[in-house]
Amino acid sequence: MLLAYGAPTQAQPAPASKGSISGTAIDSLTGKVLREASVSLLAARDSSYLTFTITDGDGQFVLRNVAPGSYQVLVTFLGYRSRLVAVQLTAAHPTVTLGLLRLRAYSQSLGEVVVQQERAPVSISGDTLAFSARAFKTQPNAAVEALLKKLPGVEVDRAGNIRAQGQAVSRVLVDGKPFFGDDPKMATRNLPADIIDQVQLFAQQSDQAAFSGIDDGSQQRTINLVTKRDKRRGYFGTNGAGLGTDGRYQARLGVNRFNNGRQLSALGMANNINQQGFSSNGGPATMTPGPPAGGNGGSGRVRVGGPDSRGPDSDNEQPNNLLESGAVGLNYRDAWGKRAEVATSYLGSRTRVLTEQQRHRKTATTTPDLGSEGAPPFITDQQLNARETNLSQRLNLRLDYKLDSLTTVRLTPFVAWQRPGQIQTSTQQATRAGQVLNQGQLRYTSERPVLNGANNLLLMRKFAKDGRTLSANLNTVLSDQDEHTTNQALNTFFTDAGPTRTTRLDQQIGESSGSQTNVLHLSYTEPLSLSRRLEAHYNLTDIGHQADRAVYDYSEATGRYDARSPQLSNRFDSRFQTHRTGLTWQTRRLRYTYALGLDALQGRLRTTDRTAATTFGQNFSKLLPNALLTLNGGQNRTLRLNYRTRLNAPSAAQLQPVVDNTNPLNRQLGNPALAPEYAHSLLTTYSQFNARNNRSVFVLLDAAQVRNRLVAATTISPTGVQTTQPVNADGYRALNGFLSLGQRLAAHKINLNLTTSSSYTHGPSFVNGETNLARTWTLGQGLSVNSAYNDQLEFSFSANVTYQRARYSLLGGQNSAFFTQTLTADVLYQLPAHVVVSSDVWVVNNTGRSAGYNQRVGLWNLSVAKQLLANQQAEVKLQVYDLLNQNRSVVRNVTDTYLEDVRSRVLTQYFLLSFTYTLRKFGV
Repeated sequence: MLLAYGAPTQAQPAPASKGSISGTAIDSLTGKVLREASVSLLAARDSSYLTFTITDGDGQFVLRNVAPGSYQVLVTFLGYRSRLVAVQLTAAHPTVTLGLLRLRAYSQSLGEVVVQQERAPVSISGDTLAFSARAFKTQPNAAVEALLKKLPGVEVDRAGNIRAQGQAVSRVLVDGKPFFGDDPKMATRNLPADIIDQVQLFAQQSDQAAFSGIDDGSQQRTINLVTKRDKRRGYFGTNGAGLGTDGRYQARLGVNRFNNGRQLSALGMANNINQQGFSSNGGPATMTPGPPAGGNGGSGRVRVGGPDSRGPDSDNEQPNNLLESGAVGLNYRDAWGKRAEVATSYLGSRTRVLTEQQRHRKTATTTPDLGSEGAPPFITDQQLNARETNLSQRLNLRLDYKLDSLTTVRLTPFVAWQRPGQIQTSTQQATRAGQVLNQGQLRYTSERPVLNGANNLLLMRKFAKDGRTLSANLNTVLSDQDEHTTNQALNTFFTDAGPTRTTRLDQQIGESSGSQTNVLHLSYTEPLSLSRRLEAHYNLTDIGHQADRAVYDYSEATGRYDARSPQLSNRFDSRFQTHRTGLTWQTRRLRYTYALGLDALQGRLRTTDRTAATTFGQNFSKLLPNALLTLNGGQNRTLRLNYRTRLNAPSAAQLQPVVDNTNPLNRQLGNPALAPEYAHSLLTTYSQFNARNNRSVFVLLDAAQVRNRLVAATTISPTGVQTTQPVNADGYRALNGFLSLGQRLAAHKINLNLTTSSSYTHGPSFVNGETNLARTWTLGQGLSVNSAYNDQLEFSFSANVTYQRARYSLLGGQNSAFFTQTLTADVLYQLPAHVVVSSDVWVVNNTGRSAGYNQRVGLWNLSVAKQLLANQQAEVKLQVYDLLNQNRSVVRNVTDTYLEDVRSRVLTQYFLLSFTYTLRKFGV
């Protein structure tokens, strides 16, 4: 507008039109066209990757929308020497035809440069998508995590969780082997990006399925980091320390010694700025999680009958506490002779967590006089303060041993020891229609040593006939814990006239619990033809739980905790045992694979209340059908349908018939009459990567229906005391959808990703004996952009809007709808003299929440770094966290029974000055 009224200006030149580069790849000797050869467009200045395509059925290719400039065209094909052709596009000549590009096994001077050992930036081999690391430049001393953020279709959130083409990545390997067990963050946050040659992305089957060739429907999205050959012999690591205001600090030590196949790594880290460089659970996927702090004990839910199907994980939760952590670790890998290969790791850690929260919960309820529609919500407001310290050690081992050329044994033991200690205080008030029903004060202390162990033994035997195999897999999981707690509470109950009574609680609780799970799976495969196989399998599952809970009240007479409470004490056992046998028919063709299977299962669930000398048992028989269909199309298109049925056994905590009054105003009670859940799930995925236009598509639909689902039955007394017990109920249905569209805009080196997510759940629960049907809808739309624009500038941007709606049959007034908007932006700029400025912004806006919880949360971080020494191996950095001093945490939890808004104390503004030195010494 201002320029329109200013002085006359010279006409601006029209933007240069974009052109194209085309050609045909052929064999130099026979003239045969080379189909699906990789063709990459590189910038002439620095050979950085711009775009990628492959040749069609006639060996032809076209690189479109190429701006005028100087480029190099790289053509690669397996078994042939690569060709690198210099190309110049101008405004006068925007179209270049390279003609026939002859590839041969030996060098030949044809007027162009012949490149030895060159690799395409993006390549496809079967179901593996490979990225050449040299095509995606990172800053000096950057970690692998920074490299992954630049790859098309790959996202890394603030917590270090990885998604690739819309799916969560649960495993990261280094040169095809585990690195610090199954802990992805140990590799992505502690290994430098400049030692990586290639990043491979694929769906990894279970070890037994990969060996037998029968797809059991269980897959893990996996990244394999292939190191550069010249970096496989030498020393490297990142070491540094920093001090800041308000007592903030960070320190890290890393030394890695690679000698070809032998690897030895030593890592150490400590900080109080909420940066945990390791996952809380680095054990194998078969490891059963322990109970939450303050729970009844026993293990988590166990799946029987097949792999679980899940939709996209929600990993972008806001931080809700203050974390101080420290850890030391060792990782070792080597080949012991020609028959054995071992990989092992140890990690010892200490964490201190401070939690300060305000919770506002609305619970669906009914009253006899008002009925379900007119009942006002039951409101609980709580102020919670907790401090937890946890000492932890874990040890992983993987041993592969070849008994002979046809027989291999794989042994994978794991052991973890933890000693969490917690001090928790809280104040709570319950109201209905503005009337105070109760008030409570609670102080809870606990110490809970936990020992967990697991071992997987896999025996794999091939036979002379191709496709005939026999395998046996024995998986064992052990858990043992011994908890000692002190629980003190003061509760006051009210009526319209005022306080009616006050109760005091002063107890000591001793609880010993343990579990043992053994799963034996036998598989025999017989080839019926070149494309068909038949698998016969048998599965034995045996799960045992033991729990001994003793509660003692404080005695005024003796001044000791010696008055045993029989209502709260109990000794309890449970055992869940199943026998499952069946057949799977699989047909595998070039373009499709399908499998049909049917299992017959017989099981028994027995619970024994040793205190009451009663036993409850139930037998059941089920048919567990399963089906799998995979269609493989051109341009790396894959459609996969996976139907599974399974049984879920209740845990000991859900079965034990004793009241857990850790919070006397919100009590938990087990139910020994629970039956296993029977679940049906259908997981449909579609993925496509079009190498010609650098576009990726991923679609997921996950449907589930559960009979005898374990749901909550809550009873609310007139004074507001809640007692919750699990019960079985039918009617649960869920549907999750996810769509991811990825596009690389080569002209500006931009990776663009659009994501759409949706979900619907329909689930029953019970409140005061009445059925409450909860229906929730969620719809989310996200956009992310990232670019290594040039040698000086890198940036990324993401935005997400989520709409969630909840409807409850018991309480229309509790129905809600709300929005959450999230925005992030990161910029890095390289100034002269090796000065680097970086900034990141994170903003969350909440609407439709309870009063006081509709807040906009903003976090702006800024840093300036000076790189020193040769190859910028040292760095001095000054960073400001939360520059505007506005960081907060506000989240909403939606369940079948209640809505809850939570506001938490989080890390706020500090300044930190740090020094980092990167060790690099290779070839020794």
